[in-house]
Order: sequence, then C-alpha cells, then structure tokens
Amino acid sequence: MSSKTVIAKYSQGGETFEVFVNSELAYEYITGKRTDPMSVLEVEEIFKDANKGERQSSEKIKKVFGTEELPKVVEKILKNGNVPITTEQRNKLLEEKRKQVIAIIARNSIDPRTNAPHPAQRIENAMEQAKITIEPFKSANEQVDAVLKKINMIIPIKFATARIEVTIPADSANRCFGMLKQYGLKSETWLPNGGLSAVVEFPAGLQAEFIDKLNSLTHGSAITKILGV
Repeated sequence: MSSKTVIAKYSQGGETFEVFVNSELAYEYITGKRTDPMSVLEVEEIFKDANKGERQSSEKIKKVFGTEELPKVVEKILKNGNVPITTEQRNKLLEEKRKQVIAIIARNSIDPRTNAPHPAQRIENAMEQAKITIEPFKSANEQVDAVLKKINMIIPIKFATARIEVTIPADSANRCFGMLKQYGLKSETWLPNGGLSAVVEFPAGLQAEFIDKLNSLTHGSAITKILGV
C-alpha cells in the first residue's frame, strides 16, 4: 500500500463493502477524467472490513449489487459510496458540480412570466439565497430537480422547450442548415426563391444563444417566429 491508498466505502441493508483505492486516481474517476474503475484499485478485492482484511461474502455482494463482476461492483462503490478525498479536492469537486448544475438549469429553464431564459448569474444568486447544498458524489443531473424546487421559491422558473419557426434568405440558407440541425431541426421547406423555412426545437434557455448565432450567420436577415415555449 502507498501513502495515497484510502478506503472507499459503500453501505446498504446493514452491510458494508470496502475497497482499497489510490486517492488521486479515484478522484480522477469520480470527476470523469478516468473511465476504468478497476484502474483505481490497489487490491482487487471487496472487503467487509478492509482494515482487518475481512473479505465480504460473494452472496452478500450478489444480493446488494445484483452481480459479482468486480468492475460493476467497484463502479457502484465509487459512484455512490464514500470516497475519501482531500479538502482541496472536495472544494474543487463541489465547485465543478455547482457550475454543472447551474449550466443545466440555465440551458433548460425560463421565467414563466416572460418566457425569457434566466441568466446563469441569476440562477447562481438564487441558489446562494436558498442556501443550496451541492453533493460532491452525486451527478449534476441527479441534483437538478431538488435545486429547482428550492430556487423556485426565490425566482419563478420552469423547464421548457422552445419551438421556433425561421425563414432564411437564399444567400444564407445553406450556411445555416448545419446550425439548425445542431439545435434540433424538426421540419424544413426549401422555398422557390432558394430560401429556407424551418422549425427547430431546443431547450428554452438557449433561445438567446440561437438567435445570436442565426443573426451572425445571416447578418440579421433571418425572420424568426416563436411557435411555443
């Protein structure tokens, strides 16, 4: 064992499952920089009490994890258990998760009073006001619903999809087609004059970004009509 060896723990149904991992490699795994859970292990074994060297029974491993395949078991322990990390690592992870949560909400949400997107800073301010606690070992997507419920008491907010009709002149139509597909092209009609009429759907929080890109590509000559949010 090295000085970087720590014990990652997962508990369920009164049973504990522990593995010896390299703290730095485990941090890389839980932050997405490493994809192979087996690569962080110091010992390829599941323990009931790692310090005592007491191995967990295969029956209990199978009962809790639904499998005895070591990579799948280790993956769940790392993603859902407790992995000791340094204070610096924890703070960095919390900040990354916080930014991810804010980005997801800003991308998908609007103010239902105006149907306009909420700026990321407004969402961040509401989270601070609501005293939101971010969980370092939960994915950002898993935490979004809980965050939404709390900040909804601070700012009116809802998730929505924007449906926009665009009409693009002939001299910009081909140049814009790829961008429309990226955002979510639902229908297209090529006009007799070479122009393009299309309908796109995408997360409502991206409306301003979409309009800016469209105006940039068409030099402001595109016509847009919001069909629904």
